[in-house]
Amino acid sequence: MSDLNPLSQNFTIKSLLKFAFPTILMMIFMGLYTVVDTIFVARFVDTNALSALNIVCPVINLIVGLGTMLATGGSAIVACKMGAGEHKKAAQDFTLIISAGILLGVLISVLGTVFIDRIVWGLGANSILFPYCKEYLFILLLFTPASILQVLFQNLIVTAGRPGMGMVLGVSAGIVNILLDYIFMVPLHMGIKGAAFGTGIGYMIPAVIGLWFFSAKRGSLHFRKPVLDFSVLAESCTNGFSEMVSQAATAVTTFLFNRIMMKLHGVAAITIIIYTQFFLSALYIGFSMGVAPVISYNYGKQEVKQLKNVFSICMRFIVFVSVTVFAVAFIFGSPLVGFFSEKGMPVYEIARNGFLIFPFSFLFCGLNIFTSATFTALSNGKLSAILSFLRTFGLITVLLLTLPNIWGVTGVWLAVPIAELITMVVALVFLHQNREKYHYA
Repeated sequence: MSDLNPLSQNFTIKSLLKFAFPTILMMIFMGLYTVVDTIFVARFVDTNALSALNIVCPVINLIVGLGTMLATGGSAIVACKMGAGEHKKAAQDFTLIISAGILLGVLISVLGTVFIDRIVWGLGANSILFPYCKEYLFILLLFTPASILQVLFQNLIVTAGRPGMGMVLGVSAGIVNILLDYIFMVPLHMGIKGAAFGTGIGYMIPAVIGLWFFSAKRGSLHFRKPVLDFSVLAESCTNGFSEMVSQAATAVTTFLFNRIMMKLHGVAAITIIIYTQFFLSALYIGFSMGVAPVISYNYGKQEVKQLKNVFSICMRFIVFVSVTVFAVAFIFGSPLVGFFSEKGMPVYEIARNGFLIFPFSFLFCGLNIFTSATFTALSNGKLSAILSFLRTFGLITVLLLTLPNIWGVTGVWLAVPIAELITMVVALVFLHQNREKYHYA
């Protein structure tokens, strides 16, 4: 059975990119429809609503972080067991992880709606932004179980050797989201509620189709009566903790960005930068998600030669893409900002100045994202968590609390590139120190 698994093939640069391409496209499309969400809110509601998106963003980060923690950590466990030929156990663990994700989503949905007022005020909303934030967040919380299932299936469909299916789910959800955004916000004039419903219904498509797909028993990985093994859940959470750290840290730093830019009257501008960053980083994230099961599988099977080959291809690809994304962001910064705000507006000018500095982060973050994902795939959650912590919280927090006091808004834009550069140095040290332990180089 394992010999028939697409993860077991002898990859070339062409075949690896072909295997990872559906996941890359899925993430790019997800980034695109997230950006489209923001554009619709900016153009068809107002800048207060645009600011509100970023105010509640930390809650969304935490939800995605919990789902990603289970997904990436669980994916590594399932892929390793598939590589070792333990297909029954892999299916049982897979079902247990999905069940835990559903329960977690329901719990967050209930607690979030009960304490929503405290959450919104705690995130720093003022009296003007509060109603926008509450409307948007309340609706999204109702769709939390579907949101977590979407993240789980995005990762585990790749582990099942069906990245094309994952792409179809992601693209379908994106198309529905964009169409519903337009319908709800333009003809129906639902405002920010329309954006929330469009996003929530978009979550439902991968969730429902994923449940159907894995219930149909079309491959070696499908739903099977699970064994309640808390060690599997603990290992999934421990191994995928770096992804949770990354999202939790993003939540905290977004909160700091909002607080600082609130004083500098630039919350809408930082919203544009952050959502555009997510879109442009999607290529790195999608590639890392796409190749992680291949790394886990070959590590579990002890295919050292193939592991080295895959790792070498990945490193070359990351370098090429890093330079390309930097160039695109730097050269086309003005048109990107122009999608969100009209030229000459204060929001446009602040964000445009940011795009003269912020794109330098794309030269470094690709290697950091891939290295963190690689250590997760190799079941070394500790090193992965350190890298995620450094790039998304530790360094950025220190820099955000110091640089704006010296250079104002320019200090805000410098914080991320400097944090990514320092993290890249640490990532290269980790890769060098562990090359003999994991035999990837």
